[in-house]
Amino acid sequence: MYGIFSTPNMLDIHEKNISFFSPQPQFIGAFFAPQQVIQLIWLYKLWTLDPKKSEKTRLELNGIVDYVPYYSVGNICIASWMLFWNSDRLDLSFIPVIINTSAQLYYVFTKLPPMDTKSTASILTHIVSKTFAGIGILDVLHNGAAAFAVNEPAPLLAKILTGAFFIPVAAMSDWILGGCLVYDLVALTVGQSGSWGTLLGIYAGVCAGLVGLKNWARPPYRREDVDYGLVEDRSPDGLV
Repeated sequence: MYGIFSTPNMLDIHEKNISFFSPQPQFIGAFFAPQQVIQLIWLYKLWTLDPKKSEKTRLELNGIVDYVPYYSVGNICIASWMLFWNSDRLDLSFIPVIINTSAQLYYVFTKLPPMDTKSTASILTHIVSKTFAGIGILDVLHNGAAAFAVNEPAPLLAKILTGAFFIPVAAMSDWILGGCLVYDLVALTVGQSGSWGTLLGIYAGVCAGLVGLKNWARPPYRREDVDYGLVEDRSPDGLV
């Protein structure tokens, strides 16, 4: 609420610092609104699961608790980011953005156990962590360019590196993280114009195709009990 109703607010700072990685701002609000609801449901699960009820419940709770430190870091970073952003100190707001996105990606790629589709707790943890990581990537691009390249056109290196990052990551992502990557690119496409906007749209289409093909060829989720305490149960790609 502070970010919306303060003066200047988040949108004011966004419009003051347009860059080649500035997304259409409505896409950010459209993403965070349902994500906040899912986080509340995840927090409800965290507080209501009783480990004494059964071994399955204990393992489900372990899977949630394992993410709590990364979730906490993420929320602290978001609060810090908002204070710096609304103060128009984008150089400082870039720091918590980097910390948060790095923490979320680290958890998703190295700590997150495979999703058990029979476990609501497992599904929620996958959604919360991967959406945090996915939108965090957009935050890094947006804040970084707004802080250090205001009103500058996209350089050739940025155009190349954007495709070099998004395309291979999308090719090894599940529906959730992959969908977030495509969403990031669509938000950027709508926020930009000219040949750069067209290229971003092409990247979005390629990534969408790769995510669909990868997950059709190799369904990423399984319906079986998972020991959330064992990292060894993780799949080789680290995402499912």
